[in-house]
Formats: sequence, structure tokens, C-alpha cells
Amino acid sequence: MKTVATASNNGWRWSFLFPHLSSSSSLRKATLPLPIKLRLHPFKANNNIVASSNAKQANLFASRTQRVKLPVCDDTFKDEGDGGQPYHISQFLSHPSGIQAILNTRALENFELLDTNEYRCTLPKLALFNFEASPVLDLRVIPTKEDCIVELFSCKFKGSEVVERQNDHFSATMINHITWDTNMSEPFLEVDVKLNLCLEIYTRPFILLPTSAVEGPGNIMIQALLDRLVPLLLQQLVQDYSNWVQLQKQLIN
Repeated sequence: MKTVATASNNGWRWSFLFPHLSSSSSLRKATLPLPIKLRLHPFKANNNIVASSNAKQANLFASRTQRVKLPVCDDTFKDEGDGGQPYHISQFLSHPSGIQAILNTRALENFELLDTNEYRCTLPKLALFNFEASPVLDLRVIPTKEDCIVELFSCKFKGSEVVERQNDHFSATMINHITWDTNMSEPFLEVDVKLNLCLEIYTRPFILLPTSAVEGPGNIMIQALLDRLVPLLLQQLVQDYSNWVQLQKQLIN
């Protein structure tokens, strides 16, 4: 994903590019016009910066639930080993191909295993004003026969000293609960994503404003991002599952 911010008369226009999700231009680019005035300052020892202990905190939240129809495999059969179906969605999400699909590794700059079920995902650099930053996400993926939980437990920015100092002033958590039902006439896959951001407000004149002045526009921004991104990722996940099923059939035959 690539994020570009461009100035307009009404504020900033944010464009989110997803080159690995689809060949369709409508799916590859999502543009969010938001009336938000932003400026990124290098850290300086001046009276505009307050001590961290005195800083306000803005808590941002967004959520998105999305459901999509699962493809039906006509020739599935029972596996005597675990009582499951070899092409079942739970088998896919436990497979390395499924983990890579969940994390959308094709869109990452770097992908590495940290520990059992824990992964570090480095996104391509973001161009923001005169700065460049690479988001680094640490995620935990826990697949079971009933569901799959994806948890963001660390989010940092990698870049210049000025950029990396921003890591001391924000935190992010995310839970993506993936469930399914394959016993219905129309089986489905569902994701329930909840995203929380905590931002420290530590510069004047923003510390003189109520936190709602930051939380209001901030909630709009991250909700719009989830509303665009979640359906795309879910669509891609189902497509990867379908491709994996076809590959397994070819290997058996």
C-alpha cells in the first residue's frame, strides 16, 4: 500500500494505493478528501512542546464487519485424521499460503517470522510532506478450526530520527476476528475488524483545543480507511483461498 497526501483548498487529499490487490483501477486506488490541516514539525527545544506527562491523549476508534460468500468445493471429503475437510477454509487459514494471504505479503516490503504465530510486516515507504517513513507492523495470527484471530500488537515507523521520534507519541492496536459458516446453503466468510489509535497531543496550539477537535476528524479518517480497505482485503483473501483449493486438487491428481 502507498499513501500520498496532496494539498487542496479544503485541506488534504489522501490517496491509498493497493497495487497488489487487483488489476482494476477502482480497487487499486482509494481517495479520501478530508478537511484536515496537518503540518509535521521536526522536534525542537522550544516553548511549543509540552512535557509528555502533561500532554493530552486523543483516542481514535474505527470498526468494520464484512461478509462474503465462500466458494463451494463439490468434491470435498472427510479426513479421518481430524474429521475435517481437506479444502475447508480452516485448513487454508492454518496453511502457510493462508497466513501469507491474511497478511497480504505480496504488498509488503519485507516479511519475517518473529516467533510462533508472530510476524513482522514492513510496508512500503509512505511519502508525507518532506519525510519518508516505513510502517512496521508486528502481528499475531492464531488460526483454529472454528475461527482465526489476527492481532496487531506493535506499530512503529521506521525512517529518519524525526520520524522515529513520533513512535513515542502514539500507539495502535487492532483485532481482526475471522469466522465462517460452511454448513449453510450459502457458506460465508466474515471479518470483524476493530482498530484503536492513541495519539499524544503535545504541541501548541493543539493542546489548547479540546481533544474532540482531533478525535472527530481522526475517527472519520480511519473509519474511511477501514471502509475502503477491509472489503478489498476480504475479496483478495477469498480469491487466494479459491486458488489454493485448485492447486491442492492439481497436486492430488
